[in-house]
Amino acid sequence: MFHRVRLDSRAHRVSVVAMTPPTHEHRAKRVAWRLSTPAVFAAAGALFVVSATSSGGTDLRPGRVEDLPSLVRSESRQYEQLQDKARSLNDDVERLSARVDDDQVRRTRAGARRLEGPAGFSAVHGDGLTVTLSDGPDELRDDVDNVNDLVVHQQDIQAVVNAMWRAGARGIMIQGQRIISTTGIKCAGNSVELQGIPYPQPYVITAVGDPEAMQASIDGDYRVNVYRQYVEDDRFQLGWEVQDEQGITVPAYDGLRGLEYAQPLTS
Repeated sequence: MFHRVRLDSRAHRVSVVAMTPPTHEHRAKRVAWRLSTPAVFAAAGALFVVSATSSGGTDLRPGRVEDLPSLVRSESRQYEQLQDKARSLNDDVERLSARVDDDQVRRTRAGARRLEGPAGFSAVHGDGLTVTLSDGPDELRDDVDNVNDLVVHQQDIQAVVNAMWRAGARGIMIQGQRIISTTGIKCAGNSVELQGIPYPQPYVITAVGDPEAMQASIDGDYRVNVYRQYVEDDRFQLGWEVQDEQGITVPAYDGLRGLEYAQPLTS
């Protein structure tokens, strides 16, 4: 036990107060608090640094996009930025490759140029066909058993495209975007995703080729005819329009060329 002197200024007297010395447990708690406080601040600072690095200057919890047009515009801008970067890199590769003075390189480049047309990397021009598919009116949603019967699905678009390919189409575009052998058409909510971008209806499919041959191939396709049966049903009011085209141009594919593929798991 030790004593502490206390001065009472109001009573003008001095008193001695007996104090109990701190135990070992009390000292340990004080030391723990002194050590843990800097550790907590250090951990918080580390979290701030990790969050700033991960976000890259963007919002880690962005607000929801409530309407499809806003989502389409946002995705389109990002895709266009990637396209611009990819075109710039491709131009750099072409420029640097042209400087290589080697017979093998020149032969390889000449062979690649001959394949640009079949691969879809050059524009095609001529007569063709345009098919437009569209959803049924929103006001019919309460009148049908399944709202999916009122929308155009990925398989409906794919069926038209496949029928055009079978008829010898030289180039096809959807929503103005050239499609090639690696292009995927996927459903994304109430829109269709093409090359990473969601597009709302109506879906416009244009092909350069023999119009009569493509029309015959479309008319004879089983999956297309299933869709057209729904078109003819007044309960759904799906859209279907076919138009002959003269002197149209399907642009070259200018999207990303990187290939994605699955790899087997290894033990």
